[in-house]
Amino acid sequence: MTKNLAIFALLATASAVPAHADEDEAESCLRTKVWDGYADGWGIRTMTTTSLEFGATRNYLVTFYPNKEYQIQTCGDDAVKDLDVVIYDLEGKVQKRDETSDNMPVVQFKTDKIATYYVVVHAKDLAAADAKAGVAVAVTYR
Repeated sequence: MTKNLAIFALLATASAVPAHADEDEAESCLRTKVWDGYADGWGIRTMTTTSLEFGATRNYLVTFYPNKEYQIQTCGDDAVKDLDVVIYDLEGKVQKRDETSDNMPVVQFKTDKIATYYVVVHAKDLAAADAKAGVAVAVTYR
């Protein structure tokens, strides 16, 4: 009987552990998107991965240059139901945001001056409230 209780306790504990973020999955997805973009003239400026909890954000300071088109490309792992990307100027005004409800939003952006902006990635909705999501973000340009 004690052995059965120990096994039950072990199983109950294992199911209560939050899912771990899969940054490798997110990065693999994003590498495919970036690679596919080369055929359309897109180059990569930077790429990174991170883990986000439900509702969390990650902010990146990015300087954009005139006469270039930019894409902020993202991929979330399977834990992500809705990933958002928003570009803010340094005064906190929204310049551009994605309008999708998925785990791979893309935002295109162009400016007529050299300026620095905040690129904010937000884990708006995850498969479970206690999940962690693997997220990959790239800034591409042409």
